[in-house]
Amino acid sequence: MRYLPLTPADRASMLETIGAATVDDLFVDVPEAARLSGPIAGLPMHASEMAVERHMTALAAKNLSAGSVPFFLGAGAYRHHVPASVDHLIQRGEFLTAYTPYQPEIAQGTLQVLFEFQTQVARLFGTDIANASMYDGSTACWEAILMAARVTRKGRAVLSGGLHPHYGEVVRTMAKFTRDDIVSLTPALTADPDDAAVIAAIEDGTSCVVVQYPDIFGRIPDLAAIAEAAHAKGALLVTVVTEPVALGMIEAPGVLGADIVVGEGQSIGVGLQFGGPYLGLFGCREKFVRQMPGRLCGQTVDAEGKRGFVLTLSTREQHIRREKATSNICTNSGLCALAFSIHLTLLGGEGLAKLAQLNHAKAQATVERLTQIPGVSLLNSAYFNEATLILPRDARDVVRELADRQVLGGVSLGRLFPVAEGLSNGLLVATTETTTDDDIEAFAAALEAVLEGVPA
Repeated sequence: MRYLPLTPADRASMLETIGAATVDDLFVDVPEAARLSGPIAGLPMHASEMAVERHMTALAAKNLSAGSVPFFLGAGAYRHHVPASVDHLIQRGEFLTAYTPYQPEIAQGTLQVLFEFQTQVARLFGTDIANASMYDGSTACWEAILMAARVTRKGRAVLSGGLHPHYGEVVRTMAKFTRDDIVSLTPALTADPDDAAVIAAIEDGTSCVVVQYPDIFGRIPDLAAIAEAAHAKGALLVTVVTEPVALGMIEAPGVLGADIVVGEGQSIGVGLQFGGPYLGLFGCREKFVRQMPGRLCGQTVDAEGKRGFVLTLSTREQHIRREKATSNICTNSGLCALAFSIHLTLLGGEGLAKLAQLNHAKAQATVERLTQIPGVSLLNSAYFNEATLILPRDARDVVRELADRQVLGGVSLGRLFPVAEGLSNGLLVATTETTTDDDIEAFAAALEAVLEGVPA
């Protein structure tokens, strides 16, 4: 029996309070074509558990898993090797079953881990401070824009054309409710990033400019020049990092003048996991700490002089009056933050640098081999472990045909930017330390066959 505690009168009262005539009015933002008008065609109303299991297993068998074929996908989620010890440690009962530490005095282990995580992120980003993690990179990006508006008391944000389109979509969606002015620059297949366009778009009313580093095409923006131009207009530079392993080789954004650095921590300690849960990273200058969203763990001493950890700052809705809160973030990705911290601790500074060098070397080998194929050329003037190739035909079709040949051969920019023009021949190719020489050769052979029109 279904548990339905609300009577028709209860529902009518609730709808009247919020100003809706019917429950259907709550879904007006969902296109009518996307709404169900009845049972799903072809799907039985019920089936046994075993029948459902067999059916779902058969459907799953049609997928190509990341570890079963040559894998060159990226665009913000990367297949790195995560040591078995990371998964073993995060599944210890004291971590896996611990809830968010509302009472710090009984969650010292969790708070210590988050304190160390903050230290690692701050050092990685080159910022003064970092918070105790956020949901993921895209929502952290939006929180950074909100923070910049609070700091500067301005409401215009400029998004580089090299920003991940999914991040841009999240920003534009959220801005509908805050009425911030979002200026999204047009992405283009050029060898160098759109630094000049970003700088030209900065005005006196600009709160921040948002630049990805490396950007979605794999290019490396000149953050120092953009920071100088932004600061001259009283704006902040928000830098987005979707591949933190890159910071083992390229300069940290905070060192180059970034005021707020956010990003996705999935690459370190967190597997692909079918797209989530992931881990939002957030760092900034110390003078902005009281405008920073989320929570901040600090170190102190107790009444007996022993080291202890506390929630130093927690300006979120669950801890402070709504009008005083800096965000509505209700928790942090604590277990993913723990995985990140354990993996980064195992690597250490030297290990991260060696991992970055290995990633870059694999990317160089892949680009060198694929550009030997007639009609294939490299877009980037510089890249880390991800680069854009220009193909002689629409990359969307090529990607599908590569998958038919058991190769996950990159991300089509035409698919990634469905509303942008001039990107259809762009193929974004990512490599990591998990990429083998055999993978590269298999990719090259499959791409050659597809471009030559050889049947699969």
